[in-house]
Amino acid sequence: MNRNRRISAAAALTLAALVSGTGAGSAATTAPAATSSVASSVASSATSSATHAFDAVPAAATAPTPTFHGALPAPTGPYAAGESVLHLTDADRPDPWVPSSGPRRLTVTMLYPAAPGTGTPAPYMTLAEAAGVLERRKLPASAGVTPQNLSAVTTHAFDGARPKGGKHPLVLLSPAYEDPRMTLTSLATDLASHGYVVALVGHTYEDNGETLADGRTPSCVICDDPTLSMDTVTASRALDVSFVIDRLTHGDTAWRLAHLIDRHAIGMAGHSLGGAAAATTMTADPRIRAGVNMDGSFHPTPLPGRIDRPFLMLGTAADDHAAGGEWEQAWDALGGYRKWLTVTGADHFSFSDLDLLLEQAGFPSSALSPERGVALTRAYVTAFFDRALKGIDSPLLDGPSPDDPEVLFQH
Repeated sequence: MNRNRRISAAAALTLAALVSGTGAGSAATTAPAATSSVASSVASSATSSATHAFDAVPAAATAPTPTFHGALPAPTGPYAAGESVLHLTDADRPDPWVPSSGPRRLTVTMLYPAAPGTGTPAPYMTLAEAAGVLERRKLPASAGVTPQNLSAVTTHAFDGARPKGGKHPLVLLSPAYEDPRMTLTSLATDLASHGYVVALVGHTYEDNGETLADGRTPSCVICDDPTLSMDTVTASRALDVSFVIDRLTHGDTAWRLAHLIDRHAIGMAGHSLGGAAAATTMTADPRIRAGVNMDGSFHPTPLPGRIDRPFLMLGTAADDHAAGGEWEQAWDALGGYRKWLTVTGADHFSFSDLDLLLEQAGFPSSALSPERGVALTRAYVTAFFDRALKGIDSPLLDGPSPDDPEVLFQH
């Protein structure tokens, strides 16, 4: 079992812990039948792959049920973060996982630099999206987290906020395998506050948390297919992302604020399999000028000469990230400006919202505090895109910092 598939099993349980509880809220609509290549249903290995977060679940079940109040950290930039949600249809491409459902449909959350004090607080996710993850994995209600209070997590993003004028680089974000797009919200809002337009891309049928334009929230049809190649998934995500770029930057654009985007300054970052997808997309689409892989195995490992633009590898000290491992092979293949950073004490979910929300729900955290994990992720990803897309150098990328002793420069 490869690293991304092992991690995805743990990730499914992790997010399930957050939405276990009363089970209230709209149940996710069952997806149409998948093609034979992804339709096989097998017993999940997620339980054996569970992370530290679940060690305390049995003991917690005997304690009084707490009430969960989740909050992401406030953005650190000078702007507020505006938000809007797009529903896009690629009429030229059948859905790769469920062709019988028709053309590929995607849900994308757009975040952008905005004027403070405008708009209304944006929910973390819809009730149907939270209930969709609950449908995927059911755990005891001991954490006191329900679809209602999960959807009400404070995001510091504001629906309909007045945009900051001018042109801004576009960064597309792709989540981990089986994780919905919202798990990268804290990074997205911070990038928006520093002057970026951000597209959080939901990859339909690859998790249980993407509500489509027709109100359906399909289940994950590829999650339990042990034969599925991760190379196939990243290739599909690359097509998703290129289509989103098309709809945001060409012709009759799909977003009313598309005029904010500098189409000549586009980057992509992803967590876990989303990080692998960033590399795959850069190989296929030269419009992406910079990429970030946050703790993901590469599927496939880039070939020499295929990525000659800036690339950041940011992750844990996992075996495949060590000298001589898969990340070393990827590093050797990169031809442009490149950085390889590991974070001492981090776990796989330190680079998304999950560790932070689990801690707020009362679960044990990693050796690196979740708050610190979010702060470091935001700081180094923003510094990298500032250099690659805005031409602004940051001392953070010059070498080890006494203020960030956890961050190790591998090369």
